[in-house]
Amino acid sequence: MSDKKWTLMLATVLIALSAVLYILHFFMFHDPHHIGMFLLGDLAFLPIEVLLVTLILHQLLENRDREMRLDKLNMVIGTFFSSMGTTLLAYFSDRDPQMDGVRKSLRISESWSEEDFTRMGAELSRYPCMVTIKDVDMPGLRNFLLGKEDFLMRLLENPLLIEHESFTDMLQGIFHLTSELTHRKDLTSLPANDQQHLTKDICRAYHLLIIQWLGYMRYLKQHYPYLFSLALRTNPFDEEASVIIR
Repeated sequence: MSDKKWTLMLATVLIALSAVLYILHFFMFHDPHHIGMFLLGDLAFLPIEVLLVTLILHQLLENRDREMRLDKLNMVIGTFFSSMGTTLLAYFSDRDPQMDGVRKSLRISESWSEEDFTRMGAELSRYPCMVTIKDVDMPGLRNFLLGKEDFLMRLLENPLLIEHESFTDMLQGIFHLTSELTHRKDLTSLPANDQQHLTKDICRAYHLLIIQWLGYMRYLKQHYPYLFSLALRTNPFDEEASVIIR
């Protein structure tokens, strides 16, 4: 039975049941005035009930459901950074000749405010992420990404990612880079034009990674201080960071 037919049948049954109860009330008490008065009172309260149920209560439940989905989504994002994201960021940033100019700014601390994250986000959106490809171990990078290919596929299949477009774009950027590297048998003697093409692919993935990492750090600081503490001690941009608490 289709949902439409089931809904129509349920509505018919409920209306018929209401009518039967009103008729039963009339035959038992013979008081149409009482029935009419309470019927009109119920109808008068109906718009308020609709307001309470469909707008206020529904909105509260929807907000709670959204928060639960956001928590689950950020668990997925955290898994990504633990598994490969932080490693990639550290690798690319070490080969970024522009990074020295912003590395200190990316040393996030417990004292950071919302304004600090907003300011850094605006700065990174304009940051010209560059990677010197001659310093990249292309076969090693390909092997690393291929080793994470199944993991990336499982992430892309996660329905939660529908609600996080920027994270999906980042995954697609990394997936595209993996495909580009995989389709080249020899990565050690590429022509200049092809090296420029791969540089663009690397820089695209690198830039999306940085933006996503900053957003994830911002979320952890707001909601999970203990996870934020570990993220600070594994900050890929802080050369002095250590997971050991001294």
